[in-house]
Amino acid sequence: MLHRLRDKVALVTGGTSGIGAVTVDRLVREGAKVVFTGSNPDAAAAVERDTGATFRAHRVEDASAWEALMAEIEAEYGRLDIAFANAGTEAGDASVEDIHIDAWNHVVAVNQTGAMLTVQHAIRAMAMNPRGPTGSIIVNSSMNAHRAMGNFAAYSVTKAALVALVKSAAIHCAGKGYRVRVNAILPGVVETDMIRGVIDRAPDPAAARAAFEGMAPMKRMAQPDEIAALVAFLASDEAAFISGSDYVIDGATTAGMMGV
Repeated sequence: MLHRLRDKVALVTGGTSGIGAVTVDRLVREGAKVVFTGSNPDAAAAVERDTGATFRAHRVEDASAWEALMAEIEAEYGRLDIAFANAGTEAGDASVEDIHIDAWNHVVAVNQTGAMLTVQHAIRAMAMNPRGPTGSIIVNSSMNAHRAMGNFAAYSVTKAALVALVKSAAIHCAGKGYRVRVNAILPGVVETDMIRGVIDRAPDPAAARAAFEGMAPMKRMAQPDEIAALVAFLASDEAAFISGSDYVIDGATTAGMMGV
């Protein structure tokens, strides 16, 4: 394992499971000191035990809770070098015709407002770093930013909005003279525990797995550690001239059509 992130301080939102938990582990193994957030203390305890990272209970959409979280990171580590805005939800989502306004507002609050607050507070913290404004912010969007789902309207809309957020924030930081980079990753279907649960609960698990795997021309799902590896690269100094970019990591799902 490379140690590209030795002694850097990282914040990962939604770090108790799935891509978030695997990324916490990857950043720790790359040498970073990691604080991760979420709302499931039992899952968080397992991640803490396995990685040595530090958990803080926090909801990204709660604007009033951000200052306290950032103050804790500042008091403990004196800096912030990496932020991975990973927290997201699709709970209650539906088609644009069927979605209830409460579900819409919840998905927008977590996926869009929560990501904005993560980026906003990360930039403010990175601007105060001892060696000047420097850092890397990575936002977890989705391939559905480019290929919307008819039955997940709020999720699709919010993930598309994150690409614009990243580009706006990247331009802002560059214009201010900050060496703070902001990028998005757009994963395809990732074989997380959640997806495996969906497959296992399906009437025909083999058919469900084949459907998920068949979405990508590469005929498989991404593995969480493949997503974490991209985050680690973008967080590292190897990506020093990359900002305002959106990286699709979907096995060519959104690249085009096979033809007939």
